[in-house]
Amino acid sequence: MTALFSRRQFMLAAGASLAALPLRLSAQAPLTAGVVINRIKDKVGLPWNNATYRDTIKIGRPETRVRGIATTFMSTYDVIRQAHAAGMNFVVTHEPTFWSDGDVVGDLTRDALYQEKLKFAEANGMVIWRFHDHWHARMPDGIFVGWKRALGWEGYAAPENDRRFVIPETTLGQLAAHVASALQSRGVRMVGNPSTRIRTVTRGAHTLVGNLAAVPTADALIVSEAREWDSIEYVRDTIASGQAKGIVLISHEAGEEAGMDECARWLRTFVTEVPVQFVATRDLLWTPGA
Repeated sequence: MTALFSRRQFMLAAGASLAALPLRLSAQAPLTAGVVINRIKDKVGLPWNNATYRDTIKIGRPETRVRGIATTFMSTYDVIRQAHAAGMNFVVTHEPTFWSDGDVVGDLTRDALYQEKLKFAEANGMVIWRFHDHWHARMPDGIFVGWKRALGWEGYAAPENDRRFVIPETTLGQLAAHVASALQSRGVRMVGNPSTRIRTVTRGAHTLVGNLAAVPTADALIVSEAREWDSIEYVRDTIASGQAKGIVLISHEAGEEAGMDECARWLRTFVTEVPVQFVATRDLLWTPGA
């Protein structure tokens, strides 16, 4: 037999529903840039360094409601406009917005391009936030994870050093061609005989000191942001000494852009309310005929 619902029971049930209402409303609160940043801080897997001058908002306000998120290697003017055109108003950039590591704008306030870029972002309610130090510090390094994925080398990393790869035997010329194709770069250069046989490859460092230990243990280095007068000349002299070595030089973008595609994949695992999309900066450097 079905029991009748008494007036007292009705009032108690109604009261319980009203009591739960603020919780439901809270769960539906707007997704702001500040909320997304706090989620990233919570999910990145290491204590947040609040002293960082890099991983901060460069344009906009944390209370801005997020309509969509664009991850990118560098928040160039072109990337910002692409993000806006696609309906995304929160740009997570790995590198600077205003052309210096610290995004120092004191000397730019009268610069016409600075004013135009800033005005465009502000007029369209955009937020630009940099995610550099902590994405690199994450274990494993988020940039390097994406780079290995782009090259198709996830299974080739040496157990003792994930910057060293044992790949199917190839030549230096073929290695350079694969890197250029996989990273969609027209600016790849190399030093060494294109016919040199390559089996072990190390992702090199920016500095000579960082590359000294790698040269003896690898057939070839892949290096971005290296100074031409130190690491490259060291490899040239190594080859002149009779050793079969090579170095493949890639641009800053080619070395790190795929890592921000990886960042978009990662963000989608815990930001589900709005679209999250990678916007390519594209390699600036190119060589004739490339």
